[in-house]
Amino acid sequence: MPPSQGSAHPLRLLGVYAALLAVIYALVFFTGDKDPTPKLGIDLQGGTRVTLTARTPDGSKPGQDSLRKAQEIIENRVNGLGVGGSEVVIDGDNIVITVPGDDGQQARALATTAKLYIRPVLSAESVASRGVPQQPAQSPAATPSSPAPETPEEVSPEPAPQQRVFPAQAPTEPPAPPGSPQEQAQQEIATAKAVRQSTDPTIQKAAMAALDCSKPDPLAGNDDPNLPLVACSTDGTEVLLLDKSRIDGQEIKNASSGLNQQQARHEVNLEFKSGGSDAWATLTGEYLYKRVAFVLDSKVVSAPVVQAGPQQGGRTTISGNFNATSAKELANTLKYGSLPLSFQISEAETVSATLGLSSLKAGLLAGAVGLVVVLLYCLAYYRMLGFLTGLSLVASGLAVYGIMVLLGRWIGFTLDLAGIAGLIIGIGMTADSFVVFFERIKDEMREGRSFRSAVPRGWQRARRTVLSGNAVSFIAAAVLYALAVGQVRGFAFTLGLTTVLDVVVVFLVTAPLVLLASRTAFWSSPSVNGLGAIQQVARERKAADAAFGESVRTR
Repeated sequence: MPPSQGSAHPLRLLGVYAALLAVIYALVFFTGDKDPTPKLGIDLQGGTRVTLTARTPDGSKPGQDSLRKAQEIIENRVNGLGVGGSEVVIDGDNIVITVPGDDGQQARALATTAKLYIRPVLSAESVASRGVPQQPAQSPAATPSSPAPETPEEVSPEPAPQQRVFPAQAPTEPPAPPGSPQEQAQQEIATAKAVRQSTDPTIQKAAMAALDCSKPDPLAGNDDPNLPLVACSTDGTEVLLLDKSRIDGQEIKNASSGLNQQQARHEVNLEFKSGGSDAWATLTGEYLYKRVAFVLDSKVVSAPVVQAGPQQGGRTTISGNFNATSAKELANTLKYGSLPLSFQISEAETVSATLGLSSLKAGLLAGAVGLVVVLLYCLAYYRMLGFLTGLSLVASGLAVYGIMVLLGRWIGFTLDLAGIAGLIIGIGMTADSFVVFFERIKDEMREGRSFRSAVPRGWQRARRTVLSGNAVSFIAAAVLYALAVGQVRGFAFTLGLTTVLDVVVVFLVTAPLVLLASRTAFWSSPSVNGLGAIQQVARERKAADAAFGESVRTR
């Protein structure tokens, strides 16, 4: 009987797997930060914890509903950025964000209130030359290109699911006592509004001269969109006087980041809802060759000159001093909507590893010991076929390691102890697939077939069992991932990944190797493959059947 379909060209299948490994490790060593190690979770490398204190416009205590909504939006931002291993929890009246690593900037970015307004620029002056107002159209700081018009696209009047409009936070408690933090925050916001959102030109001019862009902004996320605003640019080089808001960020339908190939800069692409699309067309028509500012949490992200108007289609771009990471963070922040509360960072601290590298080493040692025991068992029971098992496990391990590194770069996946447990269990399941295959070969040989003819027949019978078993394991891992939280999801993710790789390795490595072995005299030797006892059983059964047939004929 010819070999079963899928194993007729073993060298070709091995070449496919070798090519896959080459691609994986080419990406590991020649893309990204080129660090060939997986990212570790908080329990293994520690992290940074940022405590956020809510600030309401009237200084009242934040409600639990608003805190829960803020927690939900921050978690959506975490998922949108692919920040693996992060935690967002409510602690009393605060929200605590914990991210792996020692860089707390990402946690701070996740807490951005994200109240975006589009305001016309009335005047601007450079921080370096205070007292010398600059004309908006001639200012060197006004050089950012205008939002480029894009191909009109139908904009659904339905609000996007990710956009959440929350009612204003109503005071739930009596006025704050004198000298309390709530009263202090309320006074800071009120003072900033009185100075920076005045309609008096004299006060506006004084506010532009006095505003210090290097200090934290007490007005962040609390400015009144119906009043003018004196604001700093995000890089702190320019102070601008802005008119009242013409478009609210809640009119944003979608946001994404990308690289403008023509101008070699990163941009944030916005798509407005129907109402925002009409307002944008009107605004760009009125302010042709003038500046329009995109204001995020009372800071000017970008203030380009409108070069063409009115711009139809409901699409535009925000250009500024972005890199790939900051553009992605801003797009993610705008996409999932503004928080119902503004926050200030009251505490930032480094979190030590709860389990530490010693636990990591102990877990890896346990996995290595288990792997060695499996290999010794396979060598003792299957002889040199156990050696092929070892080669297959090494091939699987190489693929798993490279994929872990790439997932850490691409989606922020972090490997914790629960994930390592999933990897070890997955490798054990890979060994189970080998056992199923080898036992099917033995079944064929018991029927009197040679090792060469038993291998393709055994593979044809084993592959359905292998696929069925792995399908059940993958479904279980997928359900666990969907329903679980925290580190259990890491366990489910790595278990599902190794289950998929098990199928790939069995089909592209193990089956071709055994098929090649069956075609050589060395591996076909019973003393090498350990199948001599099976062949002896087959001969004895054949002799017994022949004797029984002879006795029947002589009667």
